[in-house]
This record gives sequence, structure tokens and C-alpha cells, in this order.
Amino acid sequence: MNILLLGSGGRECALAWKLRQSPLCKDLYIAPGNAGTSEYGVNLNIALSDFATIKKACIEHRIGTLFPGSEVPLVGGIYDFFKNDDELKDIIVAGPSKAGAQLEGSKAFSKRFMLRHNIPTAAYREFDENNFEEGMEYLKHHPLPIVIKADGLASGKGVVIAQSTEEAKSVFASMLKEGQFGEASKKVVVEQFLDGIELSVFVLTDGEHYVLLPEAKDYKRIHDGDNGPNTGGMGAVSPVPFANAAFMQKVTDTIIIPTIKGLKNENIIYQGFIFFGLISVKGEPYVIEYNCRLGDPETEVVMPRLQNDLVALILKMHEGKLNEATIQYDERAASTIMLVSEGYPGNYEKGKIITGFEKVNDSLLFHAGTAKKGNDIVTDGGRVIALTSYGKTLKDALVVSYENAAMIDYEGKYYRKDIGWEFTG
Repeated sequence: MNILLLGSGGRECALAWKLRQSPLCKDLYIAPGNAGTSEYGVNLNIALSDFATIKKACIEHRIGTLFPGSEVPLVGGIYDFFKNDDELKDIIVAGPSKAGAQLEGSKAFSKRFMLRHNIPTAAYREFDENNFEEGMEYLKHHPLPIVIKADGLASGKGVVIAQSTEEAKSVFASMLKEGQFGEASKKVVVEQFLDGIELSVFVLTDGEHYVLLPEAKDYKRIHDGDNGPNTGGMGAVSPVPFANAAFMQKVTDTIIIPTIKGLKNENIIYQGFIFFGLISVKGEPYVIEYNCRLGDPETEVVMPRLQNDLVALILKMHEGKLNEATIQYDERAASTIMLVSEGYPGNYEKGKIITGFEKVNDSLLFHAGTAKKGNDIVTDGGRVIALTSYGKTLKDALVVSYENAAMIDYEGKYYRKDIGWEFTG
């Protein structure tokens, strides 16, 4: 079948690499894609929110499966758009309905959902401009640190862990009064800080059954030692050493199963991926956040470790038969190092020529923020290149990724030097 993959980051490059391996994938299109995705299919210059043009492309290219890699079209309701259109309704959409995508699209919705279904998460309150002063008073008496989250989509940057009451009040005001994240911060969630270690868990569900993909841990802060502002992710590792069978059984029993049952009981259509952003607090898992798609840069380590045919899994999802699927993992560890632009996650320049691709050995190279300019490949985003390597251990995998990270060159290149630090000593 022909497949249209929506997105332009490192996640979509890794997905394109994986989808292209399937004998079930005839022609692969990526919209809008990047310089790397064009190695696996045909890039189409279509914006993720331009549903009308996405429709035209699906009809023109006889698309059988639409795979939204990014959250933007899912939260915008692309599943509903397709299913309510006579010309598109038979196309498989590998993602949830707009109602289901609220798990990511609204922090307040997801917190209320977890409370309804007794899913372990941090205590919280939600505020908007109408109860702004109540929120400021609430912050005065809240234990430190304080977690403040923009309710809507903010590209992974809408979460601040305030270390002082004054910082918390300043962040709270900038989100609600100054519109720091636009529509995304018209509502704000103030949350209890949970002290522990984070990991990302992924399932593919058909709305009743599910399969569990390899878990991963990503690194959000820009600087070594988990310092500096949050980014979209500076690297990832898989497997996660503390996520042993006993811990994952707790995750399954207290989080995954209640989430899928909760969606079904609330008549929310959900056929696609659920990303569980978790934290282990003294060995007990709590949900920090849900995403309605795979993570980035976690996809860059999860897809290389997934040995199943991804298209075959999507077909099982569509048929409601994921209970018939068995996930097979590569036993090796995988690590991803993300190369970013100078200034990221703040302001950065684009158009820097990237060289050294031919020097990369024994790593998978996934493009993130890149574009073609004549005969050159240039930077076109904050996160530029993801380098993923296998190893017998995480340390072995990281050594190879770092060796190859040094081979790529462009003006202003930056990357963290301590990905996986907790597990490699």
C-alpha cells in the first residue's frame, strides 16, 4: 500500500526508515519531510495543518494509510476529518480521534482523565485568567519546587520547574497575562513536583488490545547535568536499566490498562500510539504526561530496536487484532545523540552548511532540522541531526554515537556530552 507520513523531524526520519523496510509499503510519501526523509520516499511540501491539501495528496497518490508522526494534525482533528469525508474514510489513520488526542492537547483534560480512572499522577490545580489572583495566592503557599505547565501544545517547551516562589509567580504571569505560548497558555496547570527518574513508555493500541514497544529515556535539558531550559530532547537511550519486569508490570497494571479501558469506557476512539511520560518515585510509576504519538528523540532509539514490521502492526491495529501480535526486540542497546543549532531552544540561525556525512560509520543518521539548498544540506531547525548507534551495552552504544557526532560539522554545532550518564557511571 501507499503511505503518507506527516512530519519533518528526526522522529519522522526514523519512521520513514522503518516503514521503508516493510514489504507491505509500496510508495512512501512524507509531508513536509526533510533532507533525510527524501532517502526513503518522496517529500511533499504540505503544511501539517493544511488538511485540504493533505486530502488532495491522498487522492492523487492513492494513499492507503495516513501516519501522523506529529501531534499537530492529531490534536487538530485529522482523524475526524478523514472519517467524515466520503473520499477519505476508508484510509487507515494511525492515530486517535480529536477527542483522544486531548490526552496530549490539553494538560487539564489529561489530569482530569487520570483522576477519573485512578491513574497515579501528581496532585494539581488548573488556572486561567479568570482565577489568576487565586492562582498567585496558591503559589505563595505551594511547596517548592513548583511545576507549571501550559495547558496546550508548546513544542516540549511549555513546562517550567520553578525553584522559588518568585520564579513561579513570574512564569505563571508570563504564561497567563503575557501569552508566552499563545493559545497554549490560556490555561495553566500547577502541579506537585515529583522527585524521581523519568522514562518514556510506548504502546500501540487498537482501542481494546495493545502491544508494548521498547521503552526509552530522553534528556530534555539543553546542558550537561540536566541544566538549562527544556528542549524537545537532546538524546535518548533504550533499554532503561531500572525498567525491569517488576517495574513494568506495575506500569501495565496501574497505568497502561486503566488508560486504554478508560478511553474505551468514555467512548473515545483511539487507534494509534500512546506515549506515557512516566517518573519512577522510589520504584512506583506515576504519569507526568501523555502524548498521542511517538516521542522525539525516543523514536530514534525505539524504531531501531523494534524488529517487527511496523506496517503489519498498523494493519493489525486497524483490524482490531493487536492481541494476535507479538513484539520482538533487538537485544542490543541503542543510543541517540542530538546535534542542535547554537542558541536552541531560544533563537537560532538557519542555513548553515552541514558536512561530514560520509565520515559517519556504524551509526544510523536521522535528519531532524535539515533542508536541501542546491547541492548542499543545511540546518533548518533547532534540532538538526540525530545519530543512533547499537551496542552490547548502553556505554558501548554511546561511545559509537559520540564518535560519529564529532564527524558531523556545521557552524554553531552543539550537543550534550553526558547522555545516559545515570546508567554508564
